[in-house]
Amino acid sequence: MTQQKCGMVAVIGAPNAGKSTLVNQLVGQKVAITSAKAQTTRARMLGIALHDDVQMILVDTPGIFAPKRRLDRAMVSAAWEGAESADAVLLLVDPIKQRRHELEPLLQALAGRPEKKILVLNKVDRAKKEPLLALAQELTAKVDFAEVFFVSALTGDGVPEMKAALAASMPDGVWMYPEDQVSDASERLLAAEITREQLYKQLHEELPYDSAVRPEQYKTRPDSSLEIHQQIVVARDNQRAIVLGKGGSRIKAIGEAARKELSEVLGVKVHLFLHVKVLENWSEDKEVFEEMGLDWVR
Repeated sequence: MTQQKCGMVAVIGAPNAGKSTLVNQLVGQKVAITSAKAQTTRARMLGIALHDDVQMILVDTPGIFAPKRRLDRAMVSAAWEGAESADAVLLLVDPIKQRRHELEPLLQALAGRPEKKILVLNKVDRAKKEPLLALAQELTAKVDFAEVFFVSALTGDGVPEMKAALAASMPDGVWMYPEDQVSDASERLLAAEITREQLYKQLHEELPYDSAVRPEQYKTRPDSSLEIHQQIVVARDNQRAIVLGKGGSRIKAIGEAARKELSEVLGVKVHLFLHVKVLENWSEDKEVFEEMGLDWVR
């Protein structure tokens, strides 16, 4: 029997660089929610990727940015905690948007870290080759990256080669999770995240980032189907009206799409019940944070 390998890879980057999409590609199925809205990932959702005899625990960290509110501080704290015990830190960069104001502090912080560092330039399907190579050269001059990869997290281009190289650098060790497990996120948390993804998809700019989905009830019915109750938390009455929509049409559409995806992901029939609650200062509520898998950061 060949020696098993097991290691941890932290995926970091500026908000919206494509981290969740890349983690989903590496795992081979959806474990992290994606959205065009920045700062979608809040907790350190783990994806578990396999390559031959290697198990890689992927820490999908929240995008690291300059924190202003308590929620922001908790997310940034979660991101760096995710990188601390990693066997490799993978910096994902969007070469089109770049977000220099967020990328530069990351490069400075990474430069002095002891972990093996890997640079991944995303969106090769859309970026022009010359500027891409120039950017890679510039970033490798600032940080001692062990390897550089060019990928498209969306199409999967270049991802298998990167996955094989990552796997080769993992240390010997017994697998931490069963072979068929793809994430350590509880189903309750994943279900709440999938509903939150639909909130973002369907409401775009109408709903600010100040919204959360709290798991309330999660039970199996006698016929093996799942009954899930969730609370959508917003900060103001007018946001509640936006989520509900005319005659409740918006929340119905959000619930339908989330229920359909949950049934596919969990492999069982799902009955999803949503209601909206206005909690003015929910982002100062310790209980809400813990339900979202975040640490309370003062």
